[in-house]
Amino acid sequence: MPTNYAEDSESTLMSHSPIDLLAILDLEPIEVNLFRGRSPKTGLQRVFGGQVIGQAMVAACLTVESWLPHSLHCYFMLPGDPQSPIIYRVERLRDGKSYSTRRVTAIQRGNAIFSIIASFHAEEQGPFDHQDKMPDMPSPEKLTAGELSNRPIFPESPEFIRDYYAIELRPVEIGRYFGQKIDDGRIHVWIKISAKLPDDPALHRCALAYASDFSLLDAVMARHGSTLFDERLRRTSLDHAMWFHRPFRADDWLLYARDSPSAQGGRGLARGLIFKRDGRLVASVIQEGSIRERR
Repeated sequence: MPTNYAEDSESTLMSHSPIDLLAILDLEPIEVNLFRGRSPKTGLQRVFGGQVIGQAMVAACLTVESWLPHSLHCYFMLPGDPQSPIIYRVERLRDGKSYSTRRVTAIQRGNAIFSIIASFHAEEQGPFDHQDKMPDMPSPEKLTAGELSNRPIFPESPEFIRDYYAIELRPVEIGRYFGQKIDDGRIHVWIKISAKLPDDPALHRCALAYASDFSLLDAVMARHGSTLFDERLRRTSLDHAMWFHRPFRADDWLLYARDSPSAQGGRGLARGLIFKRDGRLVASVIQEGSIRERR
């Protein structure tokens, strides 16, 4: 299970030093079922939602002996302050013969800012095995991030995403970043953790949970020719659910296929399927977000 993999990151917004994801996921035990997590020194005003998902999953994994998480369901309640540590309180809801359940609450200054329930499953064989087919997309080697970096309308360049989120991206439909409308909202991006990770399956699931939150609501925006960088809109993640299906490495390229089946009443729903390069489906994700006009 993930623990003690790295020292604290010293990256800052001014130095542009890449953040250390292993340091972010390296929680400090402070009491039984209590852990402390810290945010990287990036200068960002809010804690990245994926960070609290990943840290909360690490806290849950540290209380389960050997089983791997197979699902998580969480809610974002308050924005996190990157200047203050986050305390993760784990509740051991169930330890059965095949499944264990943990609830983790993230706390800052006495207030709950985030809550997650994670379920763990003992490995077993089942009567069925099927999956959706992976979309036919260009390989990440055939896609270049240079076009995004050279377009001034794209404020978060690939280098920025790598340095401040520790994620590598290779988008397929590049035009959507510049206002191209995607009628069915189906968009695709190759994604991986930028750092090499230890051979720990639990850590790779925590790392992918961290990365899965990045720009998932982009699928909602794409159906309307808008982008995540449209300053006329305010976007906030409300909840996040994820299921892990098959083994993978989060530091290898994975295809993140996303779409948005509905948006209404100031909320938008986004779905994602994550595939290995060989076509195996490794995870599924659903998120609803608040999308409002700025006043």
